[in-house]
Amino acid sequence: MEVRELLESRCARALDEDEHGRVLVASDLTGTLQLYELEGGRDGGALRPLTDLAEPVSGRYLSGTRRAVVQMDAGGDERHQLYLIELDEPPLRDAAAMTPLTADPAHVHALIGVRGDGGEIALTSNRRNGVDFDVEVLDLATLERRTVYDGGGWTQPASGYSPSGRWLSFLVPGDAPLDHELCLADRVTGEIVRPLAHPDEAAHVGGPCWIGEHTFIVASNVGRDLAALVAHDLGRHTSETVLEADHDLDCFVSADGRALLVVANAGGASQAALHEPRIVEGAVSLAALGPLALPARGVIAGSLMTPAPRVGAGGAHVTFTFSSPCHPGDVWRAARGQARPWRLTASPGPDPAALAVPTTESVASFDGEPVPLFAFRPAAPAERPPPVVLVVHGGPESQALLTFNPIVQGLVARGFAVLVPNVRGSVGYGRRYAGLDDTVRRLDSVADLAAIHEWLPSAGLDPRRAALFGGSYGGYMVLAGVAFQPERWAAGVDIVGISDLVTFLENTSGYRRAHREREYGSLREDRAFLERASPLRRADEIRAPLFIIHGANDPRVPVSEARQLAASLERRGVDHELVVYEDEGHGLAKLRNRLDAYPRAVEFLAARLGLA
Repeated sequence: MEVRELLESRCARALDEDEHGRVLVASDLTGTLQLYELEGGRDGGALRPLTDLAEPVSGRYLSGTRRAVVQMDAGGDERHQLYLIELDEPPLRDAAAMTPLTADPAHVHALIGVRGDGGEIALTSNRRNGVDFDVEVLDLATLERRTVYDGGGWTQPASGYSPSGRWLSFLVPGDAPLDHELCLADRVTGEIVRPLAHPDEAAHVGGPCWIGEHTFIVASNVGRDLAALVAHDLGRHTSETVLEADHDLDCFVSADGRALLVVANAGGASQAALHEPRIVEGAVSLAALGPLALPARGVIAGSLMTPAPRVGAGGAHVTFTFSSPCHPGDVWRAARGQARPWRLTASPGPDPAALAVPTTESVASFDGEPVPLFAFRPAAPAERPPPVVLVVHGGPESQALLTFNPIVQGLVARGFAVLVPNVRGSVGYGRRYAGLDDTVRRLDSVADLAAIHEWLPSAGLDPRRAALFGGSYGGYMVLAGVAFQPERWAAGVDIVGISDLVTFLENTSGYRRAHREREYGSLREDRAFLERASPLRRADEIRAPLFIIHGANDPRVPVSEARQLAASLERRGVDHELVVYEDEGHGLAKLRNRLDAYPRAVEFLAARLGLA
């Protein structure tokens, strides 16, 4: 199966569910993610198209109406704007026909939530100074915007409004990586409440799952390494742990507060169960209602910036997005007490039986730290050990999950073994592990790549034909690998990667600079280390052929990072190709560009690693 065929796979995501059971879906049937509505049915019910626009879109139902709030940027610039669309009209093909709610293309906007009565939405925006994201509410009758929080920082959406509409939740970043504080804006008094404040430690608190007017349950790793579920009573100002496990936990609640979906991140795969929250004399407990059946070993979306599952009243059903290494994302539904879930969308894709199923391995790094990875192997026997590609995830505050990746499967089908590591700094393995690459420990994560390379012969893989492949921070890891370990890597594919940490921080969008300095180090205090850890500063060591992909409109890692790298390689006669897409940003969102870039990248590696 060729990578082009795998790239032609489509996916669907559950964005929202209304009170009548209709599901708002984002699907890339047209080549970019557009809005559709699923009005019922099992095993692939029909999707009714709502938008057919040039740019990818996402959205939410506007409660109690037949309208939706749409979020869209232009050419991958990530300066998203918000719009209203009518759902009972023919498919929308002209962006100018949408009703603008934030006509300010110079600044970024993100939807936080929709109030239960449909009369108000909440959003974040950096329109005040271009850097800090304030929290605003917008009255949909008058289109008047009012600021409810302007305390600085890059605020992030949480779970939005409480069922009564009184409380609006959002997250405020702290001074360290992966440090987020939950804030609640009281829509009656205007007060900002910080119910699980942790001023003396860097920790993460998620969005509240409301089980009463003043009581919620939230995932939190305050005071612990792994995220547990904590109940908080706003009236009593008390918190108590109600569920903890050997994995990070997350939770999602039904609108009536009577059912809580608990999802555990078990080494990059989801384990899910329903619980009934109970409040007795102020004490909160969870009564198990049973596990949630999943289609395979894979991932329920709901973290890492993906749409959250929708829990029906009383936990009668859960609508969720599911993906596994052999299943592109689709919308599924599981009913409480039923042994098997059913598929609501049937996106075109490959036969799961034809795809590689990974094993989970662990490699001891230079200091003994175990580095987990997923190992995919080609099915056909070979006369000699196969070449190998390490596919490194972005972030770095992210995680390689057991989800479908057409590039990984395409490489395996082409004859490569593929390793997908979660090097130190990855989330999903506890707060300690996620912090092992912060600032001046950056090169320790690069050393994890060397440890994996040393492990290759014991795994029956060819260390002389080993390549690196990654996007964003994964692109930095590719370049760092070939620059700091030139004797180990035979080729690399860098997608929207950082070539120089100093020029990256100097040229990235202003609102991102402060955010990224928390992770990488600051230009003022850590410049010497940033220079030392920059692959471009060691360009004379690079001899591996490189295939470089970038979007011209990238607001995170400017295209100048790719151009300066390519210029350096050109001067020194190093084998490379640079491909820049004028209508893309941080990654390739459009199918036609993916179909152009990724097959070329795979064949570039095949030619350099002896598979041509």
